[in-house]
Amino acid sequence: MDLQLHNSEATISVSDTVFAADYKESLIHQLVTAYLAAARAGTKAQKNRSAVRGGGTKPWRQKGTGRARAGTIRSPLWRSGGVTFAAQPRNYAQKVNRKMYRAGIRSILSELARQNRLLIVEDIAVDAPKTKQLAAKLADLGVSKTLIITETGDEKLYLSARNLPNVEISDVAGLNPVVLIRYDHVVITVGSVRAIEEWLS
Repeated sequence: MDLQLHNSEATISVSDTVFAADYKESLIHQLVTAYLAAARAGTKAQKNRSAVRGGGTKPWRQKGTGRARAGTIRSPLWRSGGVTFAAQPRNYAQKVNRKMYRAGIRSILSELARQNRLLIVEDIAVDAPKTKQLAAKLADLGVSKTLIITETGDEKLYLSARNLPNVEISDVAGLNPVVLIRYDHVVITVGSVRAIEEWLS
């Protein structure tokens, strides 16, 4: 299939496999959920009765005191005792097969192209790390909340975008399903398109 370059009469031939795939909502939902889950630290921890310091001896004898029997002062029923169902560190990661991940990325890119939210440009670069230069380029493209995809990392472009709200820079290696669906528009260079085709075909 052919996609038109933004603000140009020229077109670029792209792979149907990557940019004309079926939209699979359930798969995309699974990818986004797994990606966000993997980002969770999972470091929440509380002390149960065995982790609280002290309480090694029986507070009083079993019978004859008139009080309820007790085996340790670190019982969850006692003040300064352990937590009954104490939270423990856990891993929230979900397994996603490589084929599923690539199919989901293809589905997202194809839907962006169908909705005219994927803007292909020859190149987007700035002469110096100046926010004003990048803001002017984005104004010419007619986009505001946007993701810019470059073939490789561009430090000048990254520094120029730091102070722009709702603008993010990513290279092809750093693409993920969350960042692709977060923005209204995705500006991508021709070189990035070829790199994505090589990755996903």
